[in-house]
Amino acid sequence: MSLDDDFLLQDADDEKTIEFIKNYLPQDLKGKFTDDEFYYFLDVIADYYTTSGCLEQSPDKDGYVTIDQDAIVAYVVKEAKHDKIGDFDPEDILFVVQGEMEYGNSIGEVE
Repeated sequence: MSLDDDFLLQDADDEKTIEFIKNYLPQDLKGKFTDDEFYYFLDVIADYYTTSGCLEQSPDKDGYVTIDQDAIVAYVVKEAKHDKIGDFDPEDILFVVQGEMEYGNSIGEVE
């Protein structure tokens, strides 16, 4: 598979993830974020996963790895402010983070 094919697959997955998150959001948050903001949030969430070490944890006796959603939310809010993307309410971003995790669960990435 070429590098271009990898990017196309990633874009398609991001589109599906964003659509899932949009449907996951409470009614009062629907339409609050632009697609560009959603793509940004996904990039920052992925960055958190790869840099925080949370994915290198050993699973517990039941096979689960604990991921601190509040830490992800704080990271997204901090990075968005730093990158001048916006000043977002952590409670709103929590729904985006939860939606991203639920999408992963729905496609079998995480159990």
